[in-house]
Amino acid sequence: MLRLSRIILTFWRLGVVELALQTLTRRPAGWALALVRPAAEVAAQPRGVRLRLALEALGPIFIKFGQVLSTRPDLVPPDIATELAHLQDRVPPFPAAQSQALIEQALGRPVAELFAQFEPEPVASASIAQVHFASLPDGREVAVKVLRPGMLAVIEDDLALLHVLAGWVERLSVDGRRLRPRDVVAEFDTYLHDELDLVREAANAAQLRRNMADLPLIIVPEMHWDLCTASVIVMERMKGIPISQVDRLREAGVDIKKLARDGVTIFFTQVFRDGFFHADMHPGNIQVSVDPATFGRYIALDFGIIGTLTEVDKNYLAQNFIAFFRRDYKRVAELHVESGWVPASTRVEQLEAAVRATCEPQFDRPLKDISLGQVLLRLFQTSRRFNVEIQPQLVLLQKTLLNVEGLGRELDPDLDLWDTAKPFLERWMDEQVGWRALVRRLKDEAPQYARLLPDLPRLVHHALERPPRDDRDLLRALLREQRRTNRLVTMLLVAAGGFLLGMVVARLVTQVFGHGGL
Repeated sequence: MLRLSRIILTFWRLGVVELALQTLTRRPAGWALALVRPAAEVAAQPRGVRLRLALEALGPIFIKFGQVLSTRPDLVPPDIATELAHLQDRVPPFPAAQSQALIEQALGRPVAELFAQFEPEPVASASIAQVHFASLPDGREVAVKVLRPGMLAVIEDDLALLHVLAGWVERLSVDGRRLRPRDVVAEFDTYLHDELDLVREAANAAQLRRNMADLPLIIVPEMHWDLCTASVIVMERMKGIPISQVDRLREAGVDIKKLARDGVTIFFTQVFRDGFFHADMHPGNIQVSVDPATFGRYIALDFGIIGTLTEVDKNYLAQNFIAFFRRDYKRVAELHVESGWVPASTRVEQLEAAVRATCEPQFDRPLKDISLGQVLLRLFQTSRRFNVEIQPQLVLLQKTLLNVEGLGRELDPDLDLWDTAKPFLERWMDEQVGWRALVRRLKDEAPQYARLLPDLPRLVHHALERPPRDDRDLLRALLREQRRTNRLVTMLLVAAGGFLLGMVVARLVTQVFGHGGL
């Protein structure tokens, strides 16, 4: 109850309660709104800013919730989604002694035995964990990520409150059903519990490292699996400059325009080639290497949120992107219907007209001024009208695309995301059809063929030598059933014929005796 009281007080002080009352199904009296009206300086701020400030004041779990909510522009208004995307995990660190105790408890040995050197002062502190630099006994430099103590209990308590609040909003607010707050909280619940397992994050990093091994544009730290548990993971230390510090990058001699283009290439490679992409690419998780051996490469960090796509998803997305590039709005509408994202009864020409109205104003501007992210936001708004079923994995992709586009434009304001992406997508589509696709699929299936081919002669020999099956018993049974059926049909015909004959005879007798009586 104390926690709930603090939440309500914070929402009242920052004007969120007033915003909520304005959307109630039954409008409260004017005096009620007057009672909850915030100070003038707060009331002057946009609603997205008010909500962001409230979530920041309520602590790490609510900050994380706001970050997840910012990925759902299909559910919340664009202005709120954009503002919530600015939430950052600026959380005070927990004491170094406590951090060391947690490491020793998780790994079963004293910190002095595990590491030749351990820096008590954390280099990063977020809502879920904090990071310390250290070095192993063999001299290798590492980063140690430690889960915050007591996180599960705090999360469970706050999640229980969020579920209750979501239920109230859904029952009382005009937009409650459309925004599906309980579904959003359930999705957030899943994200948080996944992030609390650091082994899952380490596994994501290992997979991404393998996928990116042949792309010399990005570095993913290597995990030390013998020092990884659910609450502590140890990884290769990365040395770089945060990508948001553009002036430092220029001073170091990094080609900023190339860096912007490389970011687009990395993103589309992860999405369309691998279907496995880093879905939390905000500036705090991206650095640029200044090591001579890997100078100018991206460094990816924090792999708690990873997006995955199936082959069907990838093919659908690529066709959509290319149709947009070619301004083929009819094809975009057809793809939505074919994929089952809109009801089968949807009229293609109406959906085509809505998509054209959304996209055409963007194409009338210079290519470098087109924001693909803004186009997608407007498409999400259009989708509500046609009851488009939004796919969670593609919403995560859209959020990541917004991050990539924003990052690219910050590095190079003249970056043409569409022009950079179009050749990549056309090349990818070319590899999905024709001879190249056939050769690739044959390569993928080669191990299976190699296992089956040696057995093929023996299987053919056995099939040829096998005596024909004796189906005589089956034929006899079928004949018996056929005879029984024939007898039944004959009886029915005889009965029907007798009935008809009796009716005819009765009619004749009636006529004869009837005339005779006259």
